Amino acid sequence: MRSASEEPVPLHEEFIYCCGAATHVLKCGPWKDLSKDESKSLPRLLFMIIPGNPGLAGYYRTFIQALYRGLNQQYPVWVVSHAGHCKPPSGMEMIEDTDIKELEDVFGLNGQVEHKLNFLKKNVSKDIKLVLIAHSIGCYITLEMMKRASELQVLRSVLLFPTIERMAQSPQGKLMTPLLCKLRYVLYMPVYLLSFLPEGVKASLVRFALRGMKTCDESSITTSVNLFSVDCI
Repeated sequence: MRSASEEPVPLHEEFIYCCGAATHVLKCGPWKDLSKDESKSLPRLLFMIIPGNPGLAGYYRTFIQALYRGLNQQYPVWVVSHAGHCKPPSGMEMIEDTDIKELEDVFGLNGQVEHKLNFLKKNVSKDIKLVLIAHSIGCYITLEMMKRASELQVLRSVLLFPTIERMAQSPQGKLMTPLLCKLRYVLYMPVYLLSFLPEGVKASLVRFALRGMKTCDESSITTSVNLFSVDCI
């Protein structure tokens, strides 16, 4: 007989449009809809993960399952990808066919802040309290969210490995900023060519790239295959 800690954690997956951009949402727990005020069965607390960069929800799959189990499966735990960072499923475009004004700057840093606020507004009831758990640049996004929307009922904000300021002046920033800002177009062609490889070959390349890690979660490998998409890059 399985113990409670070994029981499979219920996980719900959605691809939606938020601010006109493709968005991947992973939800732990039986609560798929927290937007109905009148439902007395809804939990009154949501744990929401704000990703780092790349902001792919799949990287946090194992984490939210472990957190949900650690909370005795009493409260929902959600992770919301950054706008456009996910590879949408077949039949879904990266950008919704909608008013172009809604899409203004949605893929920029300011737009990613508004993207998360818009998600909460449309998908979570106002009376539900929040614990925001942010990773890396997600910490900056979380601080901006609380600054711009003081009405949010945030009980706690947990900032993991925060990237808050002076990122470009850090050793990694000095290396990556010129590459990502000025030389990013050079990356498009090799990524475009690699995108034609079979999924199994892409996964093998990811495993090779991560071979130095002592432990590598399988969901991280599957998620990293998204990085072979030119649209995501």
